[in-house]
Amino acid sequence: MEDAPHGHKRSRDRDEDDDSGKAGGENQERSVSEGSDQMEVDASADDFQETHPQPKRSRTHPTQQNLIEVVKGKEDIPKAVKIWVERYEDSPRLATAELLAMLFEACGAKYSIKEELLDETDVDDVVVALVNLARDGEIEDYQSSKKKELKNFKENLVSFWNHLILECQNGPLFDKVLFDKCMDYIIALSCTPPRVYRLTATLMGLQLVTSFISVANTLGSQRETTQRQLNAENKKRADGPRVESLNKRLSVTHEQITTLEDMMRKIFTGLFVHRYRDIDNDIRMSCIQSLGIWILSYPSLFLQDLYLKYLGWTLNDRNAGVRKASLLALRKLYEMDENVPTLGLFTERFSNRMIEMADDVDMPAAICAIGLVKQLLRHQLIPDDDLGPLYDLLIDQPQEIRRAIGELVYDHLIAQKFNSSPSGLTGHDDSSSEIHIFRMLQILREFSTDPILSVYVIDDVWEYMKAMKDWKCIISMLLDQNPRTGSTNDEDSTNLIRLLFASVRKAVGEKIIPSTDNRKQYHSKAQREMFENNRKDITIAMMKIYPQILRKFMADKAKVSSLVEIIMFMKLELYSLKRQEQSFKAAVRLIKDAFFKHGEKEALRSCVKAITFCASESKGELQDFSRGKLKDLEDELLDKLTSAIREVKDGNDEYSLLVNLKRLYELQLLKPVLVESMYDEIALTLHNFRNLDEEVICFLLLNMHMYVTWSLHSIINCEAVSEASLSSLLSKRDTLFEELSYFLHGVEESRKYGNQLALRICAILAEEWCLFRKSIFDSSKLERLGYCPNNILLEKFWKLCAEIFNTSDETDEENENKEYVEETNRDVAAIAACKLVISDVVPKDYLGPEIISHLGMHGPSVTNIIKNLITCLRKKEDDISNIYLESLKRAYQRYASELSSDREEPSVDKCLEVCRELAGGLSGMYIGAARNKYRLEILRVVKEGVEFAFRDSPRQLLFLEVAILPFATRLSVPDISDIKRDVQGRIVHVNTDEDPSGWRPCFTFLETLEEKLKNEDLQDDKEEVAVKRRGRPKKRPETERKRLFDERSGSDEDESISGGSDREDNGDFVDEDAPLIETIRSAARRRALRGERSKGH
Repeated sequence: MEDAPHGHKRSRDRDEDDDSGKAGGENQERSVSEGSDQMEVDASADDFQETHPQPKRSRTHPTQQNLIEVVKGKEDIPKAVKIWVERYEDSPRLATAELLAMLFEACGAKYSIKEELLDETDVDDVVVALVNLARDGEIEDYQSSKKKELKNFKENLVSFWNHLILECQNGPLFDKVLFDKCMDYIIALSCTPPRVYRLTATLMGLQLVTSFISVANTLGSQRETTQRQLNAENKKRADGPRVESLNKRLSVTHEQITTLEDMMRKIFTGLFVHRYRDIDNDIRMSCIQSLGIWILSYPSLFLQDLYLKYLGWTLNDRNAGVRKASLLALRKLYEMDENVPTLGLFTERFSNRMIEMADDVDMPAAICAIGLVKQLLRHQLIPDDDLGPLYDLLIDQPQEIRRAIGELVYDHLIAQKFNSSPSGLTGHDDSSSEIHIFRMLQILREFSTDPILSVYVIDDVWEYMKAMKDWKCIISMLLDQNPRTGSTNDEDSTNLIRLLFASVRKAVGEKIIPSTDNRKQYHSKAQREMFENNRKDITIAMMKIYPQILRKFMADKAKVSSLVEIIMFMKLELYSLKRQEQSFKAAVRLIKDAFFKHGEKEALRSCVKAITFCASESKGELQDFSRGKLKDLEDELLDKLTSAIREVKDGNDEYSLLVNLKRLYELQLLKPVLVESMYDEIALTLHNFRNLDEEVICFLLLNMHMYVTWSLHSIINCEAVSEASLSSLLSKRDTLFEELSYFLHGVEESRKYGNQLALRICAILAEEWCLFRKSIFDSSKLERLGYCPNNILLEKFWKLCAEIFNTSDETDEENENKEYVEETNRDVAAIAACKLVISDVVPKDYLGPEIISHLGMHGPSVTNIIKNLITCLRKKEDDISNIYLESLKRAYQRYASELSSDREEPSVDKCLEVCRELAGGLSGMYIGAARNKYRLEILRVVKEGVEFAFRDSPRQLLFLEVAILPFATRLSVPDISDIKRDVQGRIVHVNTDEDPSGWRPCFTFLETLEEKLKNEDLQDDKEEVAVKRRGRPKKRPETERKRLFDERSGSDEDESISGGSDREDNGDFVDEDAPLIETIRSAARRRALRGERSKGH
């Protein structure tokens, strides 16, 4: 109580107000009368009610405590509360003054009231004094403090009030003095401008209600027990001391519960209805969290629309944490079946908003909303027609959202846990795997045309649907051996195979949805063991029946790819252990047959991967058999290819040649096929037949490229390289380069061929040049293999790349349906050119600027590739100013070329705008600290750019304004001044009036620099003032006060979502945005008016 004199002075000054004095006297009289009434009740109940233990006669007066130290965690809270309660029983005023001092200091203000002035002190006067302390900066925010001793302050404060109420439930809690006074101060402080006051007072007020509910529930149980006892006694005798005692006990218990409910309502109307829309997010969130607890734990009072509406309104709160708190509270309410009938009207009003929140911008809130919708479905409170937008989220990007929707789809549509109507397949067990898979197929029919979307849906539901791991059930349905579901049509069979393949991959730990972060997956030991067991189960379930499934669907190109790859996820050694070698051999034969039955990329690639896996991963006899079949496949393919080439020579159709070239290409992607005679025959065909179809030419070149690549790989990995093998490789490489040069010239000159061949040529040339670049083989035995393209060939290569960049988007869209579309788009040309620069195959000074000059011209994907090139160059080179400047020159030269060729004005303007955007994009990379770090680099670009612009002035002066100005403005003031003087010196003896329009860019350049210098000077002046202020004596920091005092203490959002307002609060309206002193003055005027009215009556 060291601050008591200070508090006494403030209280005495305020007591001079007559109104306050009268109000204090009335409060004192009321407290005394209420206290005497409570004593009478206690006395009348002594003969039947068990009271708290009486103090011992020898008990000494409890020592004085500093309660704020208890809350800070320096003392045991339950013990300190007991001591305080004992002191309250001995000296109520002193103990109350201590408790209020702790309350004020918990809010951050050291303020106390003398015990003898406790009843005379007006609440409003105290609150004004506390607000003044905050305005003077004389408070401390314990909740936000970073001090170690205060890290549990919030939890300790809540615990203190909870223990205090529980300890007082047999006495002071119902004296209508202590807690009435505490509530008055808490409610008043919760409406003050300082945030720390509102936050701490709201925390204490909400906890009071929570603790009141705990006591009320205990009393409710006692009341029920007493009522049962009374009913039993009434059956025995109508009256008597026992009945009278029970009646008194029942009456007192009921009165105590009513008192508690009145206190709850007081805090709700005085604190909650204002703070649930406070401007502070944390305050609003704590209000909604507490309301959810109250409704759940004390439904007899709070489970009604009067209180539920606040949860509905805050579903639209601007803060995601508040929305999530409301959703969690509602979900817990709907989880209890007994609450549902009371929630009918609330559900009708807010169910649409609950469904909408499944697509909330905040992912945790959206997941909570999906869980809430599940509860609504469980109680059949919303129709299925309203769930359409939710099912669209099955293919949403965040995995957590998709999984939450997947669980909802499984529970509602597959397991039908929420459906009371009978299943469409009557007479069967509704939880059987067959029924679940049949319902899943009904869902997949919506995505039959898009295999990728089907995989998304399967991935979402897989974790919850055990039937997807019932391998035998899926197999029996594929073979139409399931009597429950009957035969499946072709669409369902396709979807069922997709489901089987995806489920097999998931079961062994594979990702079926491409990851965005590309991080390597790591699994625990338990997960690896589980995957291995799943692999074993899959193998045992499928090994006998797998050939039969392959045989049935081998001819279907939509199904064979997924079916063939399943063998890659089996445990192949089990075939030998289970004596199923013949089944394995049959499966390998069927995979080989499937390879020659199809000509599509997906089917061919799957067959090659499957048979190569069998040849490498199987053991013993099975491995020998698989390798033999792979060799047979290779030989048969070469025979077919030779026959197809012969047919072309005879003038027949090229289709057979194309299909077999595709097969050879897919085979060479995984293993070498180094048959020299076949390479020579392919090269001869390409040389002799120049009028072949473009796609055939592409695959002839690709197979030659793959052959050369595998040959180089074998030589590099060989310890002893013969001269013959080296010469053979060089000969075949030169042959490939000759053919590529021929078609490069043909594509460039006549445009006889389409975009596909041009892209293939770019990709193959770049790949070959990188493989044979001189830097790899210099000073080695294989130095002869080093190769560097000449300037003419390089220029032709880049010209072709630039033409591909300029291909219209419509041309790209035409190629979307082609098999190898990912290998034949503009990105391929950009990647090929960038690879040459990064790998140091060609000089950076030529190709680097050419590529960078196209930044931002050809869509986002090409732009990102060029940005990655710049990033790589930045890591490798200390100074790339020359590359930047040259790229700006190339862009400007394109504009000058368009201008000189008398092209249409839109085309010229577009080139100029491209140059301007390029300069802005490149200069924009020098931001923040980079401006100082790369100052010399920027300065070099500007100086050399000025030199280039004046080399042919005034014709090239536009280069100053368009390309150099964005870099010049990134320089410091001294550098800008130097550049300005340099440019001014160049024009001092020039008559600029002869060509005003030509010299206008120069003057624009100088004016912009001048404006930049003025702005920098103003900024420097401000910084100088700031420096001088920092030299003055240190003031009390203002930042905390600005944070404490918001312009308003509440939110400006409308209290009613649907346009209504709170109808239960019909008292005098006080504007929360008004200054606190005005609020208190208006309250004083109302009390005075009420006093005059009461006198008049």
